[in-house]
Amino acid sequence: MGILNITPDSFSDGGNFLSAGSPDISRVVETAQEMISEGATMIDVGGESTRPGAESVGESEELERVVPVIEALHKAIAVPISIDTSKAGVMSAAVKSGASFINDVRALQEEGALECASKLGVPVCLMHMQGEPRSMQHKPQYDDVVQDVKSFLLKRVRDCEAAGIPRGNIVIDPGFGFGKSLEQNLSLLKHLSELVSTGLPVLVGVSRKSMIGAILDEPVDKRLYGSIALATAACLAGASIIRVHDVEATRDAVKVTEALMHAT
Repeated sequence: MGILNITPDSFSDGGNFLSAGSPDISRVVETAQEMISEGATMIDVGGESTRPGAESVGESEELERVVPVIEALHKAIAVPISIDTSKAGVMSAAVKSGASFINDVRALQEEGALECASKLGVPVCLMHMQGEPRSMQHKPQYDDVVQDVKSFLLKRVRDCEAAGIPRGNIVIDPGFGFGKSLEQNLSLLKHLSELVSTGLPVLVGVSRKSMIGAILDEPVDKRLYGSIALATAACLAGASIIRVHDVEATRDAVKVTEALMHAT
């Protein structure tokens, strides 16, 4: 899954695809096509940053950022487009414009989101987050981070099924960096098989994140090798979707890892 954030403040690619506050459509399409040529099989479009400390964005502003992008991508690319949002109105407009996957860091808990996703009938990804982006990294606490995250996600899966979303349309994401300390993130990844054992596809997003920076003491633009190492670990543990900024390098790592996993 290739990442395209149409925001001014995302931690890695913030501001890359906005010009005078509006989406730079030609650059977005060019970047998406490049990601696909490098091996991306889905493009994830987001219009609101959820990095630690990020401020919320109004629905109208988020719509102005993502709808023109999704419309252009729908005409220009053949792979599925994911909308990274928690707002029901954005989900509905995005799917109408050509998105076919909903990636929600709030696991469809915002007002109207669950009912909207059920009505839209597209696959959804439910992510775990403790707290809100503005404050989620302030001393996150768990009794057992692996079991707490697993229990939360399974409850949201049950809620989705009760709302009419088929289990086969549900992906889960432990939410690395979303209300977790470095040690909690590492524990989640080390025990990712606990989530894989649920039988649900697991999405992992660790690309360039601060947990890598904390280990390596490197800025965002120096975290490629650490990102590849964690993507490899996630693949070995059984992750189904790897969400990344650096598609080509991660694709090669995943291909080699899969060859090893399938060896007799």
